[in-house]
Formats: sequence, C-alpha cells, structure tokens
Amino acid sequence: MSKQHLGHTARKRFGQNFLHDNYVIDQIVTVIGPQKDQHMVEIGPGLGALTEPVCELLDELTVIELDRDLAARLRTHPFIASKLTIIEADALKFDFSQLISDDKPLRIFGNLPYNISTPLMFHLFSFANKVQDMHFMLQKEVVNRLAASPGNKSYGRLSVMAQYHCQIIPVLHVPPGAFNPPPKVDSAVVRLVPHQQKPVTLINEETLHKVCAQAFNQRRKTIRNSLKESLTEQQLIDLDINPELRAENLSLEQYAKIANAVDSLT
Repeated sequence: MSKQHLGHTARKRFGQNFLHDNYVIDQIVTVIGPQKDQHMVEIGPGLGALTEPVCELLDELTVIELDRDLAARLRTHPFIASKLTIIEADALKFDFSQLISDDKPLRIFGNLPYNISTPLMFHLFSFANKVQDMHFMLQKEVVNRLAASPGNKSYGRLSVMAQYHCQIIPVLHVPPGAFNPPPKVDSAVVRLVPHQQKPVTLINEETLHKVCAQAFNQRRKTIRNSLKESLTEQQLIDLDINPELRAENLSLEQYAKIANAVDSLT
C-alpha cells in the first residue's frame, strides 16, 4: 500500500502510520470522552484523524508534533486551526508540567509512533501526578506488556513501573488495515489512569527502576544471581522472597520490598 496519505508521505524515522478507519476513529474518541472544561493534550496529531473529531467537542486543544510539515498543515487547517495550540517538540524530551494551568490535570491521548512508545511511557510516568488519564494507540504487544501479571511471558520492567504509576485498562483492539500504511503488527488502545495513592510505598522511586533493570536485564537468571550486586541471597530470604525465582515471577510488592531494602542498606 502507498505511504502517501492525504498528500503526505509517511516518514519511517518518525514511525508514521496514519489512522484512517472512521469506525475505529469514532470508537477511540468515544473511549477518550473529551469534555470542554478539561485540558486535553494530543501527542503526534499527524494528519488530524483524531484531532478533528476531538476538536468538534472542544473549544481548545494542545497538540505536540515533531514533524514540521504536519505542524504547518495544522496551522492552516480550515476548520480547527483556531482551536489549536501547536507545540513543535519531541514528546520524549518535552516537559509536560509546562502545560499545567489553573491546576487542571492533563488528559493526554495519541496514536503514538511505535518506535518510541516504550521510552515515551517512561517519560510520561514522571508527570503522572499532573495527569488525570492517558489514552494511547500502541502496538498490541506493548499493551500486553503494560497490563501483564507476574508469571506471564509479557511481564517485564515496563509492566512493573507502569503498574506502580497507573491503573492499566486495555480498551480496544485495532487491526493493521485501520492505518495507512498498515503496520506489520496489531494495535490496541489502552487507558492509563495514574493512581491517586501509589499501590506500594517506596523510599526512593529511582531504586525501583534500578532493581527492575538489574533483574530483567538478566531475566533468565534467578534473582539470587541477577540481583547479587544489590542484595545477598540471605537478605532476599529475610524479605521472605525465594532467591530461586526469576525476574518475571516477582510482583510489584516484592520489587518494592527489594528496593526499600537496598535503600535501607545505604
């Protein structure tokens, strides 16, 4: 299928796949449920497949677009340009706290480029306390990883950190044919709702990041070996955690125990 869509050539370096199925678009907008009194932010508006129907329900919308050509198109859009605040920036580096005004939490949504979706999730988690909810189109595999439980093959560092910050709710499956050009994978829409109160208490959040990275970077090893730089086998046993387990078998609560124990030793 052509990489041309509405006169724009999809750019591989930006991971561009443009949503064009009106039925799917309507379903996504319904799931998001935009309200006029809310501070809505779209990441990667592209050719406006979601931007246009969302703008019909709003008086104003902030969009973050890295592609200069697409940003220019939005500035001259015949129907919605006056409603848009267009920020030309890389969402991976953007400080979302800049958008907070009148103490209104952000509602963020977007059809995210799949080549940056995981690092972008980690970046957005750092602003979770300023966000009401997030709705994203992602590779289905990434949604499965976000929502995975311990013992599942999809369970990993992203699962632990996402579930520490947010409630994860997969809401919609989207086939490749809904896009132009169609991606080689299935997609899904997920709702992320930041916890008002975190499910576990941490001394230092960065230590949880570090411990998860150590464990999952060597996920085939038992935690006795993968976490030996942080805790001894006896220290794991003292935490009532079996050192014979592998990274994918530990719950968020157990990772929090390990992180807090590491911090208590320093």
